Amino acid sequence: MAIARSSAATWSLSVIAAGVLLAGCSGSVSVGDSEPKLSKEKLGTTVAKKLAATTGQPTPDVTCPEDLVGKVGTTTRCKLTAGDGSTLGVSVTVTSVVDKQINFDIKADDTVTPAAQ
Repeated sequence: MAIARSSAATWSLSVIAAGVLLAGCSGSVSVGDSEPKLSKEKLGTTVAKKLAATTGQPTPDVTCPEDLVGKVGTTTRCKLTAGDGSTLGVSVTVTSVVDKQINFDIKADDTVTPAAQ
């Protein structure tokens, strides 16, 4: 009989998801271009820092597939990856743009995807 075990990384991702859902999370970044846009690298770093601050967990590895254009309603999907390879999807949605500052909400998915065995 196989016994399912939850790794510490999966547990941490679950804590992050629950913490973000309960506390809500948002970010704000000023950009210097003529068209407000946040690079995918800076977005990933900012989201990771906000998630860590909201949940009290170590800063996770977050990657985003594209730059975030500073237009209200624009959404992108980022991926949080734990040390064991399990992942958690994270949605980022622009809520407002003031001058060159992009304000956005962050919402983690409810379910962790376990690492491939």
